Amino acid sequence: MRGVPITSGRRGNPTPQRRTERTLSESNVSQGGDWDLITPYSIGVERLIEMKNPYKLLVVDIDGTLLNSRGTISEEDTRAIDEARKSGIYVALSTGRAAIASRWVMDHLKLDGYHIFFDGALVYNPEKDHEVYAESIDGALACEAIDFARENKINCDLYTSSHYYIEQDSWAVDIRRTFFRINPTFRNLDDVCRQERIIKGTVIVRAPEEKSIAHEFQEKFRGKLSFSWTMTPAYPDVDFINVVSPKVSKGKALEELCAFYRVPLSQVVAIGDGANDLSLLKMAGLAVAMGNSVDELKSIADVITEDVDHNGVAEIIKRFLV
Repeated sequence: MRGVPITSGRRGNPTPQRRTERTLSESNVSQGGDWDLITPYSIGVERLIEMKNPYKLLVVDIDGTLLNSRGTISEEDTRAIDEARKSGIYVALSTGRAAIASRWVMDHLKLDGYHIFFDGALVYNPEKDHEVYAESIDGALACEAIDFARENKINCDLYTSSHYYIEQDSWAVDIRRTFFRINPTFRNLDDVCRQERIIKGTVIVRAPEEKSIAHEFQEKFRGKLSFSWTMTPAYPDVDFINVVSPKVSKGKALEELCAFYRVPLSQVVAIGDGANDLSLLKMAGLAVAMGNSVDELKSIADVITEDVDHNGVAEIIKRFLV
């Protein structure tokens, strides 16, 4: 396995702007100093590898981070996550997906705790049906967005914390069934907007003209809704555009999750690959970008690991966590 290259970007800056907490010298740590205050800045990323593990929470994206171009999770990543979990580290998913679309991933990895769904709009334990944090979309605004999608003939769906709603079948629904392993509830989306708590909408586009309309959609609702363009390696020509409240981010959700677990942000390792992971990595004690990440994410990372087809998650767990 190839080694993990260490970045010299923002996290390598000796005067990082984002960190305000006091740091400890390496000698203080060796004498039993406070691990809550350890950051990659205080002692250096490489030196952390040789020292006692200061991390208590591993947060991992799904598509493009765990799920590879074949739509599977490698045996190496599966074993590494199991080792991290058995060592006492909390392991949480952080994804744009709904909980129901993440169910098989949680089952496969034997994860039964709290996770970040809908790009940060929901922090939730599906096993206990317990919410830590939720941020919904205004119903009237959701109706307005659905009207725009109908008029312009682009695929749009809606999610509550437990259901996936669509008005008619399409190629996009086929992807939901086969790849995301979820089945839709067919229903008039105006009724859904008025009667249900909407957590997220998704616009799914493939053709160039559809993508152009999606950009118009984003401009029309700029400031009212938040849009994140995501993809999965299994469908490289398809854009999945998550539509959530403008108050939502994975970073905010991580703050809520850490408060619930009583784990300092400095003791979090976060791994992602997309632009929607920016706020997540900015909050984490150790920020890890996949080798297949967008350049913007790589530029803020402490570490750039292997790509998703070469077990990048396992590489980080082995070097920093177990």
